[in-house]
Amino acid sequence: MAGGVLRPDEQYEGERFADVVFDEGAVGNCLFLDCSFVNVSFGDCALRKCRFTDVTMREVRLVGTDLAETGWQDVTLTGCALAGVQAFSGAWRRVVFQESKLDSVNFRDGVLTDVTFENCLLRDPDFGSAKLTRVNFPGCTLTGADFTKATCTDVDLRGASLGITGDLGSLGGTTIDSVQLVALAPQLAHHLGIEVAD
Repeated sequence: MAGGVLRPDEQYEGERFADVVFDEGAVGNCLFLDCSFVNVSFGDCALRKCRFTDVTMREVRLVGTDLAETGWQDVTLTGCALAGVQAFSGAWRRVVFQESKLDSVNFRDGVLTDVTFENCLLRDPDFGSAKLTRVNFPGCTLTGADFTKATCTDVDLRGASLGITGDLGSLGGTTIDSVQLVALAPQLAHHLGIEVAD
């Protein structure tokens, strides 16, 4: 359906949302099953505790949106833009972000499993205290990424441009390439208390 109204505590199955703007609505605890969102904008919406299963999103904008405690499974987001999104304590399984921009997205305390960020720009993403398992970032640019107290298992950072802040000790369990290692060497030395002097 083109357009439409979202209501809290509802189940949406097989719906198509296209060319519609949802602003300042509280539509928490909904289930979106086998739905698609195309050219949809969410502005300052509260979608807390919603579940997205077998969903596709293309050219969707989420600005200042509350996605805390949401559940995502088998979801693909292509050409999407997320800015100032609160996605803490969320569960993300088999989710793919493609050609998307994420600006100041808070994944803190989330559980990300089999998640791929492909050719994405991530500015100031917060993965603090999150649990990341088999998460990949091919072709991505990360700036100001915070992994403080994150638990990483089989996280592949190869092929990404890394700009990392916070505690580098939480990068245990990640794989990086030799070029990335050279770039991170000064921060790693500082973290380990190593003084480098020529």
